[in-house]
Amino acid sequence: MTRTHRTTARTSSEGRAVARTKTLIKGEHGTGTVRRTTLPGGLRVVTETLPAVRSVTFGIWAHVGSRDETPALNGATHYLEHLLFKGTKRRSALDISAALDAVGGEMNAFTTKEYTCYYARVLDTDLPLAVDVLSDMLTGSLIEAGEVESERGVILEEIAMTDDDPGDSVHDLFAHTMLGDTPLGRPVLGTVETVEGLTRDRIARFYKKHYDPTNLVVTAAGNVDHTKVVRMVRAAFERAGALSRTDAVPREPRSGSRTVRAAGQVDVIERRTEQAHVILGMPGIPRTDDRRWALDVLSTALGGGMSSRLFQEIREKRGLAYSVYSHTSGFADCGLFGVYAGCRPAQVQDVLKICRDELEQVAQSGLTDEEVRRAIGQLSGSTVLGLEDTGALMHRLGKGELCWGDQMSVDEMLAHIAAVTPDAVREVARDLLGQRPSLSVIGTLKDKQAARLHEAVA
Repeated sequence: MTRTHRTTARTSSEGRAVARTKTLIKGEHGTGTVRRTTLPGGLRVVTETLPAVRSVTFGIWAHVGSRDETPALNGATHYLEHLLFKGTKRRSALDISAALDAVGGEMNAFTTKEYTCYYARVLDTDLPLAVDVLSDMLTGSLIEAGEVESERGVILEEIAMTDDDPGDSVHDLFAHTMLGDTPLGRPVLGTVETVEGLTRDRIARFYKKHYDPTNLVVTAAGNVDHTKVVRMVRAAFERAGALSRTDAVPREPRSGSRTVRAAGQVDVIERRTEQAHVILGMPGIPRTDDRRWALDVLSTALGGGMSSRLFQEIREKRGLAYSVYSHTSGFADCGLFGVYAGCRPAQVQDVLKICRDELEQVAQSGLTDEEVRRAIGQLSGSTVLGLEDTGALMHRLGKGELCWGDQMSVDEMLAHIAAVTPDAVREVARDLLGQRPSLSVIGTLKDKQAARLHEAVA
C-alpha cells in the first residue's frame, strides 16, 4: 500500500467548497483504500474499503473523555455515553435497540480518558440503518430527567462491578498513583459520590459543549463505498441541522506536556481478596513520541508473552503468579509504563523484588539481540492479526484521526516495528526503567507486609 495526498473538492452552484475528500492510503486492487471527507460544519468521515467482506463496522467518535471533566463532573462523559442510547425525538430506547437486533447487528459504545466511541457492526446491506440510528443518537438525544435517574443506578452498579474486580480496578488506582487528583488520574466511570451528584442539566450542558460536529469523527470499515457513506452521513446530520456552520474547522489532536507525580509513591487499598494485585511502574512517553515503537518492543520482551522475561521468571520458574504482564499507556501529553502481577499476599515481596531486579537489569544492560528479534516478530504478527476484522479497522481509523490527525497503513506500522534496533531499545530502557518506580496494590495484606511495600520503590 502507498500513501497519496490527492484531494478533490465538491462545490455548490455558487462555487463555494462544501466538502473536501483526500485519499490517505491507496490500497491494492481496491482493498484497504482509506479516504477522508471533511463536510461543512467540520464533520470528518473516514472509511476503509474491503470489498471481500460482507460486513461493515460503523462508528462515530467524540473527541471527549474523562480528562475533559472537572472534579465535580467526573464520570459525566461515561454517564452521557449511556444516556445517548435512551431515546431521541425520533426513537425510544427500545426502538434504538430493536432496530439493530432486527437485522442481527451489534451495537455498543465505550469511553476512555481521551475519547468516546459509539459503533455498530452490521451486514453491508444494513449500513444505511446503522448510519441513521447512530447519527440520530449523536445529534438528537433527549437526555430526559427520568432516564438520567434510572441510568444512575445502572452506572452505580457498573462501578460496584469494577470494584469487585481488583485485577481491573488496580489500573484505576495506578493512574491515580502516577497522576494524582487530576483529570487523567481520576477514574473514567467516576466515583459513587460524583455520579450521585450529576444532574440532568449539567450532563445536557456537557453534551451540547462536546458533541459539536467539529469534535466528531465518523468512521466505517468493510464493504463500503466512500462516496455513498459520505452521502448517508451528510443527509443524517443535515436532517438534524448539525452542519449549518460552513466556516467550522475540525478540532486538532490534543497536544502539550504534563508532569506526573514524584516517584516513589505507594497507594494501597485494603480489600478482602484471595490475591494481591500489584502494579509497579513509572512515567512512560506520550503517544506522539517517536520512541513509542522501541517502547512497544521493550514492553513485549519484558511482559508481553509466555517467553517474556517476567513471565518466565515469576510464573514459569518460580510459580509465584498466574497472571503477569507489562503494559504501556500513551496519552497526548504523557505516558505510563507498568508491570502487573496477581499473587498470594504472602508472595508480594518476592514478586516485587523480581520485578524491580529485572527492570533495573534491563535499564543497565538492555535486552539481548535475540530478545529484541523475538519481540519484533511477536509485535509484528500480533499487529496484523489484530487488524483482521472490520471492528479493529474502524477503531484504527478513529484513533488515527483523533490522536494523530492522520492514518498509517499496516505496512508503515510494520516498517516502524522492523526498524527498531537493540540500541534504540537500550536507550528507551535506560531512560524509562532507570527511573524510581511507584506502586499500587489492592488486596489483603498484614501490617508488616504493608509496611515493607515502600522497600520496593526505595
